[in-house]
Amino acid sequence: MDRRLAAVMIADVSGYGLLSQADEEGARACFQADLHSVFEPRITAHGGRLVKTMGDGLLVEFHSVVEAVRCAVEVQRAKSESRGVEEHRLEFRIGINLGDVIVEDDDIQGDGVIIAERLQSLAKPGGIVISGTAYDHLGKHLEVAFEFFGEQHLKHVEKPVRTYRLLLDDGRPENATSERYRRKRWVALAAAAVALVVVAVGVIWWRPWERAVEAALIQPSDLTPPDKPSIAVLPFANVSDDPKQEYFADGMTDGLVTELAQISGLFVIARNSTFAYKGKAVTAEQVSKELGVRYILEGSVQRAGEQLRINAQLVDSQSGGHAWAGKFDGTLADVFALQDEVTGGIADALALRLQPDEEIALGRKETTAPAAFDAFLRGWEHYRRMTPEDSVRAVPYFEEAIALDPAYGRAHAAAAMVYARLYAWRWHYHLGISRFEARAKASKYLRTAQGHNTALAHQVAGLLSEADWQHAEALVEFKEAIALAPGDSWSYAMMALTLTSAGRPDEAMPHIRTAIRLDPHYPSFFMFVLGLTEFNLRNYEAAAEAAEKSTRLSPEDDNSFLLLAAASGLLGRRAEAEAAIARYNALSVGRGGTVVTISTAPPLDLARQEDREACLQGLRLAGVPASMRSGEFSSKNKLTADEIRSLFLGHRLRGRVLDYGEVHEAAFSTDGKGTLSGGWASIGGGRMADLEMRFQGDEVCFLWRKTANLCGMVLRNPGGLNAKENEFVWYHGDMAFTFSQVQ
Repeated sequence: MDRRLAAVMIADVSGYGLLSQADEEGARACFQADLHSVFEPRITAHGGRLVKTMGDGLLVEFHSVVEAVRCAVEVQRAKSESRGVEEHRLEFRIGINLGDVIVEDDDIQGDGVIIAERLQSLAKPGGIVISGTAYDHLGKHLEVAFEFFGEQHLKHVEKPVRTYRLLLDDGRPENATSERYRRKRWVALAAAAVALVVVAVGVIWWRPWERAVEAALIQPSDLTPPDKPSIAVLPFANVSDDPKQEYFADGMTDGLVTELAQISGLFVIARNSTFAYKGKAVTAEQVSKELGVRYILEGSVQRAGEQLRINAQLVDSQSGGHAWAGKFDGTLADVFALQDEVTGGIADALALRLQPDEEIALGRKETTAPAAFDAFLRGWEHYRRMTPEDSVRAVPYFEEAIALDPAYGRAHAAAAMVYARLYAWRWHYHLGISRFEARAKASKYLRTAQGHNTALAHQVAGLLSEADWQHAEALVEFKEAIALAPGDSWSYAMMALTLTSAGRPDEAMPHIRTAIRLDPHYPSFFMFVLGLTEFNLRNYEAAAEAAEKSTRLSPEDDNSFLLLAAASGLLGRRAEAEAAIARYNALSVGRGGTVVTISTAPPLDLARQEDREACLQGLRLAGVPASMRSGEFSSKNKLTADEIRSLFLGHRLRGRVLDYGEVHEAAFSTDGKGTLSGGWASIGGGRMADLEMRFQGDEVCFLWRKTANLCGMVLRNPGGLNAKENEFVWYHGDMAFTFSQVQ
């Protein structure tokens, strides 16, 4: 018995069982035809060895990962371009792994083969999934694109496996039938949570923009001013004749905060906390006490056309007097020089010695096009609010700024961050684009932004890596962001999320504490990260406290309620846990999803098995049912046969995938004949016509091609709404489809 490293490819026919039931001889003939005409010539051309066929699948060994992937791509493209009869045409799922195999005569087995087999089951029909080990050896040898598919927990494989989905046709949606495949992908990947608010791999479904009107503060004992000079920049007043110039004054304030945050010898409070004072009458002493700093910068901006005047005063809260003051006049073309003069004046007043790289950064001009800067600030006004709606509104302004100055690095970074949020936080449907398109646009803008080496560019790269569960890469990016802008609280918060998600909560804690100190009027997301970190440290009391604060700051943050429920359940606080679950369910159902069950609960972005299991155990103790088939849940919500007939017969039913907005429909005549489309018909290639509806026990079944049965229980979705098309759930296996009667 020998061992060797090999590239293993396994291909399997999608839905072969149903096809064989409908026409066993025809399905077998199609498989043999594809084996001899499609697979074997390409396997030989790329130096592979057909080890064996396995019913409706085949096992192939290659000496080169590159050749294995090339072979797979050619096979799938050939199948896509074929013009066979649709009902007899086979679609293959392909998995490729580079790993250790055991050689026995002409056969191979072992973990390397097992992982390849599990990967093919993750692929969509006509698709290819490869392991991280295979991906790492490809380099730039292939002109195809990849999409990170998450760290998958595979059956009988001890550790999570990093996976990538191959994007055929140069990274565009796979081919002419991509719409059908896209629906199938959701069924394969998110079947159990198809109608839930889904947590993406590596990403939390948070709502980071939400804040209470009066944000909670960290304890006063934690707000002692640091040893080095500390400053808070209050929003500059707009004293222009035009009140619409408010965005410009706010943009100037943001610019100063950004510049000051780059000075390593200065402690700068984050803009989120200082903008909490916008429009309020406060004293320097009050702000100093509440934010834990010594110096307060306040001022005003006056703009008349292209003319600018900036007034700024640095107040020493200890003495109550001005430590420095200045008045600066110029034009819009001089705006960056004026900002530098204000920053330089503050540095001189506080006797700060700038490092050479800090001097270079502060002297750098963002753009030479005043109109581009103006467009950027209009976009930035929306950007800093961090809502999905405002993110969408920011895009055209950033794109206008880029059109006016294609080399405008900060505009590219801001546009990249907007699209990165659309991708990572699943806001893409607000802009009417696919999630893949959002990532592609983020990457496009990031490439230009990275040429300017800013903290924001590194944050974007880090967020994309974190969203793809590439924790090591994300940590490198956030470390660089912190080095470039030590005063940016979000870099620390995202660093903490990445560390605790990767199973290193002890390292995460100092970073989230730093984020909170820099931003005492912290957003709810900071409390969520703190709670998640405490949870992973098994400090359930502290986790529940932080999660509860997060829910108060953002009553719409469903994941904070889920974390609160898990922590409360483990603490034995059943009433609090049940209340948190009730709120989570109300939010989920109100957005078009279903109530939570153990089988559909998101794992809160936890890479360690023990952390995920602790979370699920807490939810069990909170009373979350194991699945929709659980006795009590089923008995309360299951529809009778007569109710199902009234709901189905002679009507059209429709629902949608919550995050992707993809529709699935069913239409039935009064005699039980019908058609399924979208995800409902995934097994049949996106559309299943000429169905017969029958009852089998407590389930409704759709008989297809006379032999194939799709059976599922129909239940009420507690709290579901017709307007959200989620009043009912058809639960088949581990797939949940929400729907309402629409006609």
